[in-house]
Formats: sequence, C-alpha cells, structure tokens
Amino acid sequence: MDQRQSLADCFEENRSALLGLSYRMLGSHEEAEDAVQETWLRLDRADTTAVRNLPGWLRTVASRVCLDMLRSRHGGREECWSGDLAPATTAPDGGNPEHEALEAESVGLALLVILNTLSPAERVAFVLHDTFGVPFDEIGEILDRSQTTAKKLASRARHKVRAPRDRNLVEVEQHREVVAAFQIAACTGDTGIIAAHLAPDVVRRADAAALPPHRPVRAHGATAVAREISRFGRAARHAEPALIDGRVGLLVAPRGRLRLAICFSIENGLVKEYELVAEPARLRHLSMRLLPGR
Repeated sequence: MDQRQSLADCFEENRSALLGLSYRMLGSHEEAEDAVQETWLRLDRADTTAVRNLPGWLRTVASRVCLDMLRSRHGGREECWSGDLAPATTAPDGGNPEHEALEAESVGLALLVILNTLSPAERVAFVLHDTFGVPFDEIGEILDRSQTTAKKLASRARHKVRAPRDRNLVEVEQHREVVAAFQIAACTGDTGIIAAHLAPDVVRRADAAALPPHRPVRAHGATAVAREISRFGRAARHAEPALIDGRVGLLVAPRGRLRLAICFSIENGLVKEYELVAEPARLRHLSMRLLPGR
C-alpha cells in the first residue's frame, strides 16, 4: 500500500469524528463538510513522515480550519466580539435539511445557539476541552496562545454556557417542569389542555416579528391566550429549554438556528406571563445559558 493510500484510509477512518468536531465548532453541517474537506486537502499536501499521531494531527488541522472560518465569519473580530447571532438567524443555504436537523438535535439545539454567542477562540477552546477532552497545551498551540490563556478562554466560555452554581436548583427544576408541560400542551393545539397550564389572567406579549401578519402583539386572559397558542404554538416542537435572562425559557431553533426566545414568568405552577422575542437586536441582548444538568 502506497503512502497516499495509507493517508486516505486514515482520513476516512477519522472523517466522522472530524465532522462531529467541526459541526460543534461551526454550527452548520455544510460549513463542517467544507472544513473537513479542507483538512483533507491540507493532509494531501503535507509532509507527514514525521507525524507519529495522525488522528491528533488531523484534529489539530481541522480545529485551525474551523477557527479561521469562525474569525472570517465575524470579520476577524476576536476578544471584542459581542456575540453576533447573524449566522444563526439567517436562512439555511443548502445541504440536507433532515440530516442537519438530526445533527442539531443530537448536539442540542440550545447548546448550538449558546455556542454562537462565544468568541471564536472561546468556542474552539470550550468545544475541544469540554466536549473532546483535548489538553490545554494542545489547545494553546491550535489557538497560538499560551496554555494558561487557553485555560482562561475555556473557563470564560464555560461561564457563558453553563448556569451559575448559585442558582436555586429547586426553583429551576420546578419551573422547568412547568415550561415542559406548557410546551407539550402547545404542541397539541387543544385550547382546553393549553389553558390548564395558564393563570386565569395570563398575559402574552410578542414582537411583531414573532407573529403572522395582523395578529395582536398582546393577548390577555387564559381563553384568549390559549386560542392564540392553539393556532400558532406548534413551533414549540422545535424548542429547547434554557436559562434566558436567569429564568427558565424556551429557545425555538429549528436546525440549531435561533428564531425565537420565549421568556416566562411563573407563579403557583402556572404560566403567569410570557413574551415572544424575535427581533434580532433583542435576541442579541438576551443572556442565554444551559439549564443545570445539561
């Protein structure tokens, strides 16, 4: 077997792992495929005679390719990046929608959305260390930073992704159950089932961008709100729970692309108030983190 065929075989053996790594870093199946293809091209051109760990070499190259793509996506901004959500809110541009939807769900829709709020270096450091267990000295080399800086980047990313440790976990779990029940009810389209999870004087507010034309941006009372949900609430099947501005809410993110945040106020086990946030400027200013245990 010649050297090139040996390299090709090793690459194919690692293709799936490289694709999974790239997808978590980029949040797009099409871009992940491009990153993996670029990794192959670099392998094909490289002198690997001195490489003793080819899978590790491939992971390093793929990570650097993804880092370059993330930086290019955000105009080269790095530490000053403010969490632009544009890549998550634009329409898909090709690829297999069903396959990408399955990939997004396997990773976690909320995680994909939240990862998109990190700077490129934070995202790479977090994915490599917290998901794939890559040591910080190797991450530092990929980022062209010191090992200490790589640790700080991963720590900062973790703080942005995970819920604070001082959360009232009992309350969070109670509210998670209420929101989950609301989500299930919304998917049924049955006004009676939906109303059972709403306070009698519930209020629903919404950005105009969250609603079909000519629908009211404010609805009041369980009957009126349940009627609105029965007509348009089936999008909740694309939702995943997350902490939004410190409260349990839902992120509606088909294929991992953020479309809508649903922010709840809960009292006595019922939804007292909720808001549909869809304006891109407002979405960018929401604090979104994974729920404890996620």
